[in-house]
Amino acid sequence: MPMQTFYDYMEIPEKCLLNKPLFKKLFQEHTELDTTDKKALKDDIEKIHWIYTLKTSTINIPPYRDTIREYDEIAIIQINLSNVNRAQRIANFINKAIPYPIILIFNLSNTIAISVADKRINQADKSKWVVEDAWMTKWFNPDMPNEAQQQFMQDMGIKNLSFVNFYSFYTDIKNRVIALNSATRNGNYQIVSSEKTQERQQNLTQIIKLEREIAELRTTLKKETQFNKKLSLNISIKERQDAIKQLEQSL
Repeated sequence: MPMQTFYDYMEIPEKCLLNKPLFKKLFQEHTELDTTDKKALKDDIEKIHWIYTLKTSTINIPPYRDTIREYDEIAIIQINLSNVNRAQRIANFINKAIPYPIILIFNLSNTIAISVADKRINQADKSKWVVEDAWMTKWFNPDMPNEAQQQFMQDMGIKNLSFVNFYSFYTDIKNRVIALNSATRNGNYQIVSSEKTQERQQNLTQIIKLEREIAELRTTLKKETQFNKKLSLNISIKERQDAIKQLEQSL
């Protein structure tokens, strides 16, 4: 099965296996959900399983703590979906419900997508945490990967990740997700330095912003009847498309 293929690539020790179901009620009770979140939880999610727990007692990685982060363990959670449209929204409220770093593996039919997000302590309320920018791969079939996806899965083997501490371990995973997202733009999967990865993050964020602006401009264009305004809108779209191409080349 494609999902098992991905887990096989990760080569996680069996003593980390938990394979425990998580019930939707947990997220209803412990997370503030808006109307769309509730609909996604009810209609889009078929099953949620906590597949692995990585902690010092199950894998030889020290915890990491500083004034803004506590990475004592990492959870690997599988979410079987019936619809992919609200996957990022689902990732957001699951991250808010669970206080430590998570590798979310979404599954639909024969395809998967990996989602990660750093978390930090809320300085105004130490009992709460803040979910930082989340990164999610495109959907792919682990049994039929392209070259970049194949390299990504090979790099996700835990023997290829840092064992310095759980923050370094999780950062390596996040960097691989960003590398795969970059490869979907320029066709080149490559792990790069921390400085270059930060630049990639900024460029990918800017690309997403520009794509949203293009979508909004195209919606306005469909409704516009005046020629001069149509021309101006088309120029704005073209400028953003050119900017995206330049950003993609620098990934």
